[in-house]
Formats: sequence, structure tokens, C-alpha cells
Amino acid sequence: MAAVRAPVASRLAAVSAFASLSPGSRTPSQRAALHRSAPRPGARVALVLSGCGVFDGTEIHEASAILVHLSRGGAEVQIFAPDVPQMHVIDHTKGQPSEGESRNVLTESARIARGKITDLAKLSAANHDAAIFPGGFGAAKNLLCCIAPVLAAKVLRGVEVTVGHEQEEGGKWPYAGTAEAIKALGAKHCVKGVAISFLAAHVDQKNKVVTTPAFMCETALHHIHDGIGAMVRKVLELSGK
Repeated sequence: MAAVRAPVASRLAAVSAFASLSPGSRTPSQRAALHRSAPRPGARVALVLSGCGVFDGTEIHEASAILVHLSRGGAEVQIFAPDVPQMHVIDHTKGQPSEGESRNVLTESARIARGKITDLAKLSAANHDAAIFPGGFGAAKNLLCCIAPVLAAKVLRGVEVTVGHEQEEGGKWPYAGTAEAIKALGAKHCVKGVAISFLAAHVDQKNKVVTTPAFMCETALHHIHDGIGAMVRKVLELSGK
């Protein structure tokens, strides 16, 4: 899973109407209000989905965890997906393609977004402080032609990302080979775990990219949820909101 901070123009802070009143004309409640911190606008985050379902779309638990943590962090979220056909449809009870069935990525992603979704073609970096790409094979099949952390490696030369560990360790890290693909693109892979949440996310300060292993590791669901929370917190910190 990867998150990238987007460059945006500065935003104006709201000015309290009480500032125009003379001290003597203010009521006690108005004077007290002047000493409170003005509410800071939340970060504007684009969440980019690639369908609905781990084997042919977005990993649903990852997307849900991101939305929970963004909500807790006070972010303003807009969800996007491309209006294109899926590469194929997987029967998740069998792990095999469903012959003769086709689905649309935007339509399927709308299931996760509860209908509040926008065509990815309309996403503008100028309107957002950050973008987050949940995992799932749909990221490779329908969206990026690679899993989410590898996207950053393809786009940003020398970027630092993590997909967890570099050895399978008896099946605990079944996709550990992805680390070699990241290195082959000239990026740096950083080993991270998931059991200790605050150590589960890697931040590339130079490139403003945050990644976490999530379901790259076979572990308890709450560890993955907490690791995603660490990633979201780091994204919001980088946004300055």
C-alpha cells in the first residue's frame, strides 16, 4: 500500500468575525473565543480504488481501514477509480477466473465507496494534499500494472518503499520477492514488520511517500489495521494538516 503527498497551492485560513470588535464591546464568551485555536482544515486526500475484491480489485479490508483512520484524522476524502473494464473477474470462492463475466472497475469500486465515487480521469493533484493507493491485485491488473509500492518505484527514481521482509520466512511473507523487483527499478527497499504498528510504515521524507506492508504479511487482521493507521498518520503529518 502506498501514499503520496500531492503538491498544492497554499490555502487561506478563516478569520474570526470577533477580530473586528473592540475589547470593551466583547461579551465574556466572545473574549474566551479569541483564545481558542481556530479549527484547522483537514487534509484533502484522494483514495484511488481498483475494483472490489483482493484477487481482481482493491483489497476491501485495506480500503476500509484507510477510510476509518482518515476519518479519525479529520481528513476530507474523495474516492476515485478508473471507468474501465476489469482485466478479468475472479470467483473468490475458487480463486479462479469466472468465464464469460465482465465488470467495470468504477462500478465495482463504488461498492466500497457506498456510491460516492468519481472517475479517476477527473482527479487533479491541485485539489488534493495526498493520494493513497490501497493494495489488492486490482492495482496491478486494472490500474498501475504493478502493486502499489512498486508504482512509486517506477515513477520516482531512488524512492524508498517497503513491502515488508525480503525473505518468505516459511510463508509468513509470501510476496517477499517483490522487494527484488523494487530494487531492480533503482529504488530502495526498507525492511518493515507489521506487529508493532508504529514501526509498520516507512516514510521517504525526500519524496513524500509513505508505504506499509499490510496484507503482504500473513498475520492477524488487527496488526494490518494498526499498520495502516500508522501509514495514514504519517501521510497526514506530511500534509501539514
